[in-house]
Amino acid sequence: MAEPSTPLDSTESSPKIDNPYLSNKTRNYALGLLTVGYCFNFIDRQLLSILQEAIKVDLGLSDGQLGLLTGFAFAMFYVSAGIPIARWADKGNRRNIVAYAIGIWSFMTAISGLAQNYLQLFLARIGVGIGEAGGSPPSHSIISDIFPPERRATAISIYSTGVNIGILFGFLFGGWLNEFFGWRVAFAVVGAPGIVIALVIRYTLKEPIRGLSEGRVVNTAVAPLGDVLRLLWSRRSFRHMAIAAGLNAFAAYGTVNWQASFFIRSHEMGTGELGTWLALSSGLLGAIGILGGGMIADKLAPRDKRWYLWVPAIVGFIGVPFFITVFLTESKYTALILSCIPGLLINVYLGNSIATAHALVGARMRAMASAILFFILNLIGLGMGPSAVGFLSDYLEPTYGVESLRYAMVFLIPAALFWSSCHFVLATRTLREDLANAPD
Repeated sequence: MAEPSTPLDSTESSPKIDNPYLSNKTRNYALGLLTVGYCFNFIDRQLLSILQEAIKVDLGLSDGQLGLLTGFAFAMFYVSAGIPIARWADKGNRRNIVAYAIGIWSFMTAISGLAQNYLQLFLARIGVGIGEAGGSPPSHSIISDIFPPERRATAISIYSTGVNIGILFGFLFGGWLNEFFGWRVAFAVVGAPGIVIALVIRYTLKEPIRGLSEGRVVNTAVAPLGDVLRLLWSRRSFRHMAIAAGLNAFAAYGTVNWQASFFIRSHEMGTGELGTWLALSSGLLGAIGILGGGMIADKLAPRDKRWYLWVPAIVGFIGVPFFITVFLTESKYTALILSCIPGLLINVYLGNSIATAHALVGARMRAMASAILFFILNLIGLGMGPSAVGFLSDYLEPTYGVESLRYAMVFLIPAALFWSSCHFVLATRTLREDLANAPD
């Protein structure tokens, strides 16, 4: 394990600390800039889902192949690269890692439009996945070092709104760019600005002091991966929370990667109008849900830390009947309006889960803790969600025809969300004890 950290105090014996984040202005600038970077993460990732019907026709692909592009194949490289990058982040310059990551995934998104066959597009998406693996763990670690524990869930939830803001612009820009210029132009136009963001982060963001938010200087020793894994695995609350987050992500990624195709096939909508609707429901309202979930949990947590996990459990149970209705109703506008409720609630778990994982480990383990949580989350969620929906849709096609995607989603998404909420409840049973035993 890492050696104990040294408290910061004002005595003469304490080391002089050059703190670049003394003011709220510098903290908020860093948080805002990292959030913008995360927005581009999901703009670039989500773009494929609104374009995939056009790509399917142009390249002659099956639903199973599309599911691999947005799901398992992408996730395998995303999660495999995440842990070594996180270990680098726990001992290296996190600002630089984030900048490099954004530059790589943005470049690979821009050249995706040049793909002439499935293999070329597959390889480009691998590049996007490897780049995106370097974005969140170091960003989470930076945020936890500049915001105190009592504000951490809110700060990470603000950062996590990048998921839904990115989805908003991915659907909005992708839908209209595809309608007027085609899917190849959409990739180039959306990918290029991320390279500029990478340069801004590299040259304007300061690397924070590790352990700053707890008032301590952390020694340079980095905990071995095995020690972090053993620590997290020994916490029953983490095991249940990680499974819950993975199942919630299964429902979220399964929905967001296929809902555009569902509305196009079952309700015969164009990508422009549909992209605008989905930008509202999955994008704007989803961002409000993530932020609200973190703020509510931070407000209630002084009474009981279990609220960090009770909140995502409650909203998960609420979302189940709305998902079922959205997928089964024959009215497209009823489906679009009702989809706003699960769109608001589906990603509430994210900020609370990350903040809880950070609270269970020491300051030198935060990037690695994020990477391990994201490994499990994305293996179950991103890896299995879109792929399972795609393959089940192919399996059901002889029976249900064009409606096979509708029934694949109604069979899988609500069940995964309900199961997720059950694990969040189970995680609360030992959460207070596990937090009390967390290392410095």
